[in-house]
Amino acid sequence: MTKGSTTMPALPYENELKAERHRLIDTLDGLTDDDFDNGTTLCSEWAPRDVLGHVVGLDHFLGSYLPYGIRVNDANQAQADRARRVSRDRLMEWARHWAAHPSMTSRLAAGILLGDLGVHHQDVIRGLGLKRDVPDPVATAIFREGLQLSMWLNRRTARYRLIPTDGHRPVALPTANQGEVRGTREALGLWLTGRDSVVPELEFS
Repeated sequence: MTKGSTTMPALPYENELKAERHRLIDTLDGLTDDDFDNGTTLCSEWAPRDVLGHVVGLDHFLGSYLPYGIRVNDANQAQADRARRVSRDRLMEWARHWAAHPSMTSRLAAGILLGDLGVHHQDVIRGLGLKRDVPDPVATAIFREGLQLSMWLNRRTARYRLIPTDGHRPVALPTANQGEVRGTREALGLWLTGRDSVVPELEFS
């Protein structure tokens, strides 16, 4: 930070979070209006615009979630519903500001939000049959997100030894007694979050 500047130094993972937000915007900019509004994603019943509404809503965590208490799914749907009430142009305008100017809560939680964002970006990419090279920090964040969510979603982390094939140490809890699962960090992370469409990419033993 230069003398006299009011620019805040980047917090851990903040730059990676901003970069992935801009990559998601690039993906969405390339969609037709029909795919943007109605296209398939790996999130059940959500189109790409709904996914975007959710991840943008996370930037205002306290206002988005506190009114709903423990009803996290209701809060998530409220974010998507809000996005449904605005035009694509307006929603993308919000998204560009969201990408360039994360809220303080998002800056502080960038390490967590990067994984969530990476998962949802892949929801759009894979749901529409698109391809992209997942950046290394994002792949690791997706895997980490899967490890965290699996503990209360499906307990897969507790049952299997997980062996990434693209540059991460194996992960195994003492309770992992149902065999091993091999795959990329991205595929393993998505599977751990319940995206079973990636199962053909994994090797079980």
